[in-house]
Amino acid sequence: MFVRSLKPRLIPSIKIIKKPQTERQSKKVWIEAYGCSASMADSEMITGLLKGAGYEIASSRKEGSLNLIVTCSVKDTTEHKMVHRIKQLSKTGKPLVVAGCLPKADRGKVELLNPQASLMGPHSIDRSVDVVDSTFAGARLVALDDSTAGKINIPKVRLNPVVGIVEIASGCMSECTFCQTKLAKGWLRSYRIGDIARQIKTDVEAGCKEIWLTSTDNGCYGRDHGSSLTELLRECCSIDGDFKIRVGMMNPQYVPEMLDELVDVFYKNDKLFRFLHVPVQSGSNRILGRMKRGHTAELFSDVVRAFRDRMPDFTISTDVIVGFPTETENDLQKTIDLLRGTEPDIVNISRYSARPGTEAAKWKGVRVSTKVAKERSERLHTVAREISRKRNALWAGWQGQITIDEAGKAVQGRNYAYKPVVLSEPATLGSKLQVQVVDYTSLSLKARVLA
Repeated sequence: MFVRSLKPRLIPSIKIIKKPQTERQSKKVWIEAYGCSASMADSEMITGLLKGAGYEIASSRKEGSLNLIVTCSVKDTTEHKMVHRIKQLSKTGKPLVVAGCLPKADRGKVELLNPQASLMGPHSIDRSVDVVDSTFAGARLVALDDSTAGKINIPKVRLNPVVGIVEIASGCMSECTFCQTKLAKGWLRSYRIGDIARQIKTDVEAGCKEIWLTSTDNGCYGRDHGSSLTELLRECCSIDGDFKIRVGMMNPQYVPEMLDELVDVFYKNDKLFRFLHVPVQSGSNRILGRMKRGHTAELFSDVVRAFRDRMPDFTISTDVIVGFPTETENDLQKTIDLLRGTEPDIVNISRYSARPGTEAAKWKGVRVSTKVAKERSERLHTVAREISRKRNALWAGWQGQITIDEAGKAVQGRNYAYKPVVLSEPATLGSKLQVQVVDYTSLSLKARVLA
């Protein structure tokens, strides 16, 4: 999770017809966003639409006349942070717009926190100007109904000028018993390949060096209109320009039907980072069944093996939920065994939390105690760090090219396998450098710039 204030310039290649908006120009909107890359993309589009309509984007919360927060509700701890932040913004006395997943998934909770706040769902981005106009006028507006407009080719202000976040779909086809995101984003709706390609071309022409393809679940992309992820990736890789594509999260159950083809696409296209985020959630098939994940631990292993057999340096990221209802020590050991057997480079570990409205939240008497879940989480973190360090050790001494995608207090770039490479020297955002890895940790590679 991260939050960043928004102050970059509007994408110059998207033309917006501006009419005189004297009243709007005198008002500043403060925008902050939390959660996944899709939430970040939503905030970029909201900012672009408001700026295009004449509003000025505040560079600090204090100078804003209205606060707008794009929320996330995927975890209990995340929701607590959202609640705390909404309370803080409400105390300022300024008009408030609460957008994103939380008002869509749990409207009542947001309204208890601030009955006067306007609400906007993750599929109501096209109502951004109307919502802000109304809120400034003192009239609360609730825009939670899903729009028919797709979230593609919308003017935006990027959080990072060298990263273009492109949403390829909304919603998913899964029915996980623990997930609240489905309540907020609904059923799968894939955007057309041609529209996605146009967005990528716009981003690349504007100077983006990384394109992030994001959605609730990239694995099921296109199943609602007869297309597929592999077809989309081939089209994206055919676009001219100096850039690389990061494919976002995909659930394992949709991979087998396209596994050979998908591996082949990654192997043959240099424009694709050799990176995948494939959440397994548990190594126990019994727990996976209770989660209604639609896959087995063995299927996850097969996917990892297929990519690593062809590309041994392929970076795998996964997610694990610890302390899911009825989880036993035996279930936990199966998860540890799976991690040691597949060696994911990155393991995002979360302790289970019951999310309102989900099936698992209704289960009684089967919860794992907080103390036990915490202890199991610590054990998993230890295993994950060992594996990450081992995987990063394989890059010791490596020489090659990286693209700088962070150039603030820390300077960091990415290599072709999307490994984070940290430099001690200053570098320009978006620049390409030849480096040599001189050290490593469980989190990143450390390198020096080659002359």
